[in-house]
Amino acid sequence: MSNSLVADVHDLKTRLQWGQPGFTIVDVRDRHTYNHGRISGAIPIPLNDLVSKAKSALHKERHIYIYGDSDEHTTQAAQILRGQGFAEVAEIKGGLAAWISIGGATEGVGA
Repeated sequence: MSNSLVADVHDLKTRLQWGQPGFTIVDVRDRHTYNHGRISGAIPIPLNDLVSKAKSALHKERHIYIYGDSDEHTTQAAQILRGQGFAEVAEIKGGLAAWISIGGATEGVGA
């Protein structure tokens, strides 16, 4: 059964602060947007490349936190991953803007 978890940015921040291993943050926005600013530690896999790159770039046993340009974009990306057999996919509600609003660490040109 697929887990349609929606992650609150506070939950993710807590996991990062406690140094909990075993998860990956995926940014599915385009490369330019990713380079400008992203959640610290997020790996870039643009939505258009998700189908071709997910299996080689991601581990199925790890929890995956995913975000895009909008919640709809994020949900679409999460559905693609779940369709490829990734069970533990959490959508970061509000994406980068929500992360920044709680003082989450960012990196990139504009960070």
